[in-house]
This record gives sequence, C-alpha cells and structure tokens, in this order.
Amino acid sequence: MAQTIQARNVALNDLEAQFKIEWVEDDQFFREWQDDLPEITDAEKQRLDRVKASYRNLLKHPPLLENTVKMVVLSPLLDLADFYLAPFHVTSEKSVEIIDEDEGLIVRGQMDVLALFQEFWVVVVESKKAAFSLEVGIPQLLAYMLGSVTGDRPTYGLLMNGSNFLFVKLVKGETPQYAFSRWFSMFNPGNDLYTVLSILKRLGELNVGNIV
Repeated sequence: MAQTIQARNVALNDLEAQFKIEWVEDDQFFREWQDDLPEITDAEKQRLDRVKASYRNLLKHPPLLENTVKMVVLSPLLDLADFYLAPFHVTSEKSVEIIDEDEGLIVRGQMDVLALFQEFWVVVVESKKAAFSLEVGIPQLLAYMLGSVTGDRPTYGLLMNGSNFLFVKLVKGETPQYAFSRWFSMFNPGNDLYTVLSILKRLGELNVGNIV
C-alpha cells in the first residue's frame, strides 16, 4: 500500500520516521543552483530592481501580509522565469495555518503552496512575525515534494517569505535525500533577486527536460 502523508501539521521528525528522509550537506549533491545558470538581461535586472524597491517600500507600511508578498515579489519572479507559460502551469494548493503561542497570545499565520506541474513547488510563508521564518515551511514543502516525486527524478522547491529565499532539492530513491541552496535575502548588498531568477530559470529548464 502506498504511503500517505498529511502536509498540514507535519514535522521533520515525522518525515524522518515515516520516510527515513536524510539531509545531505555534500556540496556536490545540489549543484543545480550554482552551475550553468543562465544570464539575465539588463531589462530583467531593471525589473528586479523595481521589485526590491517595492518591497522596501512595503516595509514602511506593516503588516506585510502573504497576499501582498505574492503580488509584489513572487508574481514578477514567476513571470520573468516564464512559469506562467506552457509547458508550465501554476496551481494553488490549500493554505497551511501556522500558530505560535507567545506570552499567552496566539498568533496565526499562513503558508501558501503553489505547484508548477508538480515538478517544482513554491511555499510562501507569511512574514508578519519574526517567528514565522522560512524554517517553519521546510517540513511542509518536503512533504509536498515527497508526495509528487516519481522514481529517482529530482524535484525542486522554493521557500520564500518576501525577504528571504531558499531552494530545496529532493531525490526520493530508496532513501529520500534533500539539500538546500544558500540563503538569499533582500537585505544582502546588491540584489540577490538576480541570482534567484537565474536559478528559477535553470530549474525550469531541467524540469522541461524531464517531461519532453
């Protein structure tokens, strides 16, 4: 019987217990976010500079809600990476509620999950509270990726909360293994969105190669 998993409340220890999933820290396991990245154009850089400026403006008017992050930051990235065009298609999965109890107060947030033909997953973590960093989305993203992987073909994901971005690679195999890219941030010098877009384009190329 096939294994099933509920991503809504899953924790990393659940994945380790049920699927024996392993975190790989070998730099050679996930080279796709570093090697053969496509160049981005000057026009794309200008658009990404506007995205970063828009995000900085949003910071002046909190709270920074998930839907706003998706509109201002994520949507332009997916557009520039051609993920709104065939052969890709974006589907919205159910939002996952996250709850943090701090000093007697219950704070609720959301994680929104998008699938791009279920070969590349995007999880958006609402960033209105510092406790809701990217780490809270890692188990949910891995759970969705585990549910969509077929055979030994790699599946990729992106975690973001508006200011920070983290790419994930999962290879199911006999023992599922996963690894992370480095952390990209709006607060780093320059514009990390240039590299984020290049990686998105590269992973898109790899996924298209898997389905043609």
